[in-house]
Amino acid sequence: MNSIMQVMPEIIRQQENARKLVQLRDQLVGLGVRAELRENDSTLMVPRPEPGLPVWVVIEYAGTFYAWDNNHQRHPVHDLQGAALALVAVVSQRGR
Repeated sequence: MNSIMQVMPEIIRQQENARKLVQLRDQLVGLGVRAELRENDSTLMVPRPEPGLPVWVVIEYAGTFYAWDNNHQRHPVHDLQGAALALVAVVSQRGR
């Protein structure tokens, strides 16, 4: 197997994860929450409406979960609306 064929699965995985983050971003924007893709589309930054650290969202567990809060919180990628609503609740909390 040549080196190009060896890296193809990783490239496909990265593209699929980026697509999932784009879908989550679009869902959040539809709910009125700002969100931006970062780090070559491998991370989604969701700023808080009040002063505080943003929430960073990544794809974890072989592409099956959105994860944030250092992987302490996660939501299945197949439930896009549920993940967006969970993030809305997180960024809306005060004092975090």
